[in-house]
Amino acid sequence: MNQRNQSSYLVYILLVIAIVAMFIMGVRQQSSSQDVLTINQLASEIQAGKVTRVVVEGDDRILAIYSEGGREVERISQKETGATLVEQLLALGVTQEQLASGKLKIEIKPPSSWLGIATIAGYVLPFLLLGGLFWFIFRQAQGSNNAAMSFGKSRARMFSGDHPTVTFEDVAGVEEAKEELAEVVEFLREPQKFIQLGARIPKGVLLVGPPGTGKTLLAKAVSGEAGVPFFSISGSEFVEMFVGVGASRVRDLFDQAKRHSPCIVFVDEIDAVGRQRGAGLGGSHDEREQTLNQMLVEMDGFDTDTNVILVAATNRPDVLDPALLRPGRFDRRVVLDRPDVRGREAILKVHVKGKPLEPTTDLASLARGTPGFVGADLENLVNEAAILAARRNKKAIGQTELEEAIERVVMGPERKSRLISDEEKRIIAYHEAGHAVVANAIPEADPVQKVTIVGRGQAGGVTWFRPDEDRILMSRKKFYATLAYALGGRAAEEEVFDDITSGASNDIEQVTRMARTMVTRLGMSPELGNRVYGQKEELIFLGREISEQRDYSEAIAEQIDQEVRKIVDSAYQQAKAILKKYRAELDAVAAKLLEAETITREEFEAIFPPPVAKRSGTPRPA
Repeated sequence: MNQRNQSSYLVYILLVIAIVAMFIMGVRQQSSSQDVLTINQLASEIQAGKVTRVVVEGDDRILAIYSEGGREVERISQKETGATLVEQLLALGVTQEQLASGKLKIEIKPPSSWLGIATIAGYVLPFLLLGGLFWFIFRQAQGSNNAAMSFGKSRARMFSGDHPTVTFEDVAGVEEAKEELAEVVEFLREPQKFIQLGARIPKGVLLVGPPGTGKTLLAKAVSGEAGVPFFSISGSEFVEMFVGVGASRVRDLFDQAKRHSPCIVFVDEIDAVGRQRGAGLGGSHDEREQTLNQMLVEMDGFDTDTNVILVAATNRPDVLDPALLRPGRFDRRVVLDRPDVRGREAILKVHVKGKPLEPTTDLASLARGTPGFVGADLENLVNEAAILAARRNKKAIGQTELEEAIERVVMGPERKSRLISDEEKRIIAYHEAGHAVVANAIPEADPVQKVTIVGRGQAGGVTWFRPDEDRILMSRKKFYATLAYALGGRAAEEEVFDDITSGASNDIEQVTRMARTMVTRLGMSPELGNRVYGQKEELIFLGREISEQRDYSEAIAEQIDQEVRKIVDSAYQQAKAILKKYRAELDAVAAKLLEAETITREEFEAIFPPPVAKRSGTPRPA
């Protein structure tokens, strides 16, 4: 049972005890009020001969005992002040003979200390219990993060640096970023080494990169290497509905950091609070802008010997306020880009550590087949492979599971249960064979890795291409080759069936977008020359393109459309010519697909050996 549950049970117990005590006290008072006799009534009862015994307890309690129908009944009578009981009874008409007769006995008892304590406790205990209950609830509210008393406190989670769980050995594929942050680690370990020379370590380090590249992991690794406390908070946790709460949390966060210096404060997704002021809706009174103002003041107020470094992460540095990025606040920007082939292989080695692998597993081949993957994608890939191996009751993860995991991550699971007719299956087989044959015949195209007619996601079949190495620059010939094999499926349908289907809709969409980019962005049209046409506009709060401002005439717009169509038509004619030339190979590949549903690179090249040496390229599922 955790502490929160124990506290809840204690509150309930105290509440029940208080209610029971108050109920007992109420019943006692009610019964007492019903049985109370006045002194006059007591005298009348004695004169009537009904009372058999009178017991005096202390100074304020008289117990009259008399028999009614053979039973003894006890009633309490309040004694009036100024005279003894006997004097009061005589004054009210009771005779000495009645008091001296043997029918009435009067007993005097000293007051009981326990009776007084019990009486006081009966009145005081319920109030003590209720007071203790409210005090306990108040203390719980003070200690709770979600209570009103801690509304303006920082919600940062603190991790001690005594037992680091992440170090630089657990981060791969970002060697340049680790070198940049090694200086921060050295400063946290030996600050006097820099201070004596008058050097000032960067007060803030901004980690910039696409999602999943390891920004948070790298910040934890810096803390683990330096062995210092690590405060972690998200930028959205500063912003609340009430103005001033975010600024209060910023102040509290930096106060905590100064008390635990040297330390690292990590703010994830800082663009949630650090967006440019004056943009969008809201003015300077806006809660987010007030929070940003307080953060700017706190960052600029650091002393050189404070030893507190702010590390922030974002994938939208373009929306951050310029005051946040100026020297003295975020002095250094560390870019974490998508890893290259060697980086991906290093990341795979980190994630397969501790997992059983078959001896034939080739991580280098997997790295070549996953261009564009970030660290989070590769971690998911290894996890999917482990799940597949467990589902197949294997003791180790093999190359087959890892290869299939790539396809699952990119396209989703296989749709083997989908029922399609033999005619549609034949069309899909020729469509995918058209992609593969056209790509294999063009020198600049990527090597074919795998062809399958088993659907994944929304695709009826998939043709996978695997480059031999990563590429940063794309040549015009490479673009034309990509356009040609992307249209190879549509060309195969027309060549074989003298008809076309909707199966090439995604291919046509990609081809059109690529051709327009070549014309309007990359200057690859001889007719339009080296110029960019149109200026894209984005919403700062959405981060997506919402419109394109046309800075060209209608005549140029018509010429752009003509150039795009010319490029697409040229690629389509090239694909048709290749398929006419290699019609026998096209039929053989389609027949093999209808028989086996999936063929590997070796099986494909046994049917259609590459006519020329293949060059590297970018993988593309078709």
